[in-house]
Amino acid sequence: MSSLRNTLRALTVALLSVALIAPATVARAEPTPTELTRRIEKSSAELERVVEAYNGLAEKMKANRAAVDRLRERIGPLEQQTERSRADVGQLAVAAYKTGSLAGADALLRAGDPTSVLDRLSALDQLTRQRQARIATYTADQRRLLDEKTRLDVTLNRQAAQSRELKTARTRIERDLSSLYEMRRQAYGRATEQPAARPDSAADAPAVSGQAGVAVRYAYGALGKPYSWGSAGPNGYDCSGLTSAAWRAAGRSLPHNTRMQWSAVAHIGRDELRPGDLVFYRGLGHVALYVGGGQVIDAPSAGRNVLKRGMNLMPILGYGRVR
Repeated sequence: MSSLRNTLRALTVALLSVALIAPATVARAEPTPTELTRRIEKSSAELERVVEAYNGLAEKMKANRAAVDRLRERIGPLEQQTERSRADVGQLAVAAYKTGSLAGADALLRAGDPTSVLDRLSALDQLTRQRQARIATYTADQRRLLDEKTRLDVTLNRQAAQSRELKTARTRIERDLSSLYEMRRQAYGRATEQPAARPDSAADAPAVSGQAGVAVRYAYGALGKPYSWGSAGPNGYDCSGLTSAAWRAAGRSLPHNTRMQWSAVAHIGRDELRPGDLVFYRGLGHVALYVGGGQVIDAPSAGRNVLKRGMNLMPILGYGRVR
């Protein structure tokens, strides 16, 4: 019995030791390359959504700047009109002060034949209408100017708020990028893909006519260039930056944001796809340029290079044709 008791005691101590040691061992275990790859893909997808939100804010900022410029162009002439109207009204006021309105009326209505009196009444009425018209013009000019300045202030305030949002988003992106690059370094030995040798890839592009052909050749020419968040070339791209740059080369303007591009294109079915069309992915966090044969060219994610691959790289939301 004593021997059995000693054996049980020893077994209990051994089990407790394993229980105490095992958690520490698991906590110190390095993630496997497979686990790191999974984390990298998850972080890349999350980061791309943040980048596209940043791009959307940047596009709205661009629109605000254009609105501010247009408002300022309108305010300049309005200020000049208001100054002219103010000067006219000032002259009328000075004239009325010097002559006195009653004295002016008396001069017009001095004794004379009835026809002359009627003529003078008509002249007085005309003078009154002219003065009222000048005052009304000044008042309208002043009101329009104040309205435009109010609109300008609202737009500038919105722009300032968006600038603060952009700064916050940029800080978050840079922080997330640092973590992502460190994970890539652990998994692959380097933070970014090896720069690809890039022959004249545009020469390998399929023969596609028209503006779509220009966009496709541009995308082929971007193969091997690095992913660069917020960029639309020529040295690096993010996903919507590549598609907007390709179509800009073809003379068409697309916003640098996946969600805005989805709103700008004509939606088509998969069986209608042809080179130059855009392929949008679930959540509108990614977009690629279709180049034919079931393949797309896209800027995948941070640390990677622009590449050509099968279009079913992730769940597809829909397809679009640039109008």
